[in-house]
Amino acid sequence: MTISLLAVAVIFFIKDTVSQDSHLYYILSMVSLLAIVAYVIAFSFGMGAIPWVIMSEILPVSIKSLAGSFVTLANWLTSFGITMTANLLLSWSAGGTFVSYMLVSAFTLMFVILWVPETKGRTLEEIQWSFR
Repeated sequence: MTISLLAVAVIFFIKDTVSQDSHLYYILSMVSLLAIVAYVIAFSFGMGAIPWVIMSEILPVSIKSLAGSFVTLANWLTSFGITMTANLLLSWSAGGTFVSYMLVSAFTLMFVILWVPETKGRTLEEIQWSFR
């Protein structure tokens, strides 16, 4: 996701300096479209599913329903915030918008790598013990 967003940001910065009639402009448009498609695919297999997977594998049964409500609320509020601010950010700078999204994606990636425990082949008790 982060690489796709970086590619789109760089392309938007380059497209500002290229004539719309040139062949390079067309190539950049196609590459940016491919980068967005790659982003959607990466999101669908990765960050789109992570809150739901974490919720089902890490949380104890006693708080799973309440925590699930908060995870769902946070997910939809974040989506709402991004949707409501996207046009404002794009009018400011298309490349800058995707740089800011890329930075959030990179921060999220580092957070997951550093602090989210691996759950494959572990019991719920072992996973909960790793948080102590």
